[in-house]
Amino acid sequence: MLVFGQQGTRLCYRRAAYIAILSCLCPLELRAGFFGENMESCKTKYPILLVHGMGFRDEPICYWGRIPKALRKHGAEVYFGVQEANADIERNARLLAERLKRLLAETGAEKVNVIAHSKGGMETRFLISTLKMGGHIASLTTISTPHNGSAAMDWLMKFKPIMKLIGVGTDFFKRLGGDKKPDTYRCFEQLTTGYMRHFNENVPDDPRVLYRSCAFLMKHWYSDLIMSVPYIGVRLLNGRSDGFLTPPEVTHGEHRGTFTGAGIRGMSHCDEADLRRMRCGVRNIDTGEVFPDVTDMYIKLVSELKERGL
Repeated sequence: MLVFGQQGTRLCYRRAAYIAILSCLCPLELRAGFFGENMESCKTKYPILLVHGMGFRDEPICYWGRIPKALRKHGAEVYFGVQEANADIERNARLLAERLKRLLAETGAEKVNVIAHSKGGMETRFLISTLKMGGHIASLTTISTPHNGSAAMDWLMKFKPIMKLIGVGTDFFKRLGGDKKPDTYRCFEQLTTGYMRHFNENVPDDPRVLYRSCAFLMKHWYSDLIMSVPYIGVRLLNGRSDGFLTPPEVTHGEHRGTFTGAGIRGMSHCDEADLRRMRCGVRNIDTGEVFPDVTDMYIKLVSELKERGL
């Protein structure tokens, strides 16, 4: 029944206020019942393994922000890669192999679904193909992984003495942070387009594994002040990006879309892994689908795996 007039308007306002208060104060499980949300939408057949990117570790501060908690509240079994921050692809892939073997033994699972951010996606691809662990990986979803290399890194590597100096300084601090064999300069080399051409030729996809990729875009240089300088540089060299990488550079396998902010900010390389733990609406440019928060985007990605029996 439709209600017109001032009384109807006040009723609508009260109802909107009630829903807003409920969203803020009530536990997620209670809100799920109120809004009809499926709290088992992420209860996949195989556990979720989150593999971080370069520069950070899973400990002592979680790399993935609020994402693991959101996935677990929707039924997912979530674990972390715990590889080193700035080791090269080969070393981190071997660390991931050891981690995966322990995880399978502890959980009794036959496989895992991997979601990897940035360089973590390259390490997982090496794990699958070169280290012959594809039989234990059901799917690999990459979040802004430079599968085709970075044109910006090509340009930066023209200044090798400076990049080597940056690498030495960074390695010192990474050792203090827990890395046993950091090699930042080698990581820089492995992000170039030339290296990734060689990588793609020698690390083929495993037909047993579902490969998916997601790209992201900042809307303006001021969308993320920390990423503003690299964003401007990449924009001049190679077009719009998430501050580091453009959509063509990260596309691989089944492309799930190019995502940006639902508001004016866009999505930076930090935002897409929820490094800031800040609520940020997300829009899939390709499909028009809008998510209230980046955590909801991850819930969608994992729920799709469940729908496919993974």
